Amino acid sequence: MTSEQTIVSKEMANITATKTIGLISDTHIPSRAQALPREVFTSFENVDFIIHAGDLVELSVIDELEQIAPVLAVRGNMDGPETIGVLPNLNSLKIFDRKIGVIHDPDILFGMDRMRELTKANGFDVLVYGHTHNANIKWDEKILYINPGSPTNPSPLLNKPSVALLKITKDLITPEIIRI
Repeated sequence: MTSEQTIVSKEMANITATKTIGLISDTHIPSRAQALPREVFTSFENVDFIIHAGDLVELSVIDELEQIAPVLAVRGNMDGPETIGVLPNLNSLKIFDRKIGVIHDPDILFGMDRMRELTKANGFDVLVYGHTHNANIKWDEKILYINPGSPTNPSPLLNKPSVALLKITKDLITPEIIRI
């Protein structure tokens, strides 16, 4: 009779489940660009979900992104009647115990007060937003505010086309802006 023993590496015991979310906004297809840049698909290659923070302009953008992963989207101020009739103004997604909210324009021009009210009222741990075409990561206390910028039409002030990634575990949220 032989005795089998299973050995579990200490390294294996420390592996933490991670979900990766691709963040994109202000694609403006076809009004400001004919198509999503190939770099978007490369950057989102291994994501579990994609969040689009509005100004798609055409719903076909969602169809393209859904070839990579499921998409959660909101409407933006430049979206036409077809998009407005389908997409909400505010949406959210829960990953582990983290609630991620998404809105196109959280009145960022009026400062953080409106954004803080929005996150508090909805219990968001993360607020993804667009509208400014300016990639930005801001931590305010334990809340993350993130704008992925625009992959097709970045703000002209020293910005390059961009998207973002959120890596989420039960204990940690790690944001990253990706210049494409």
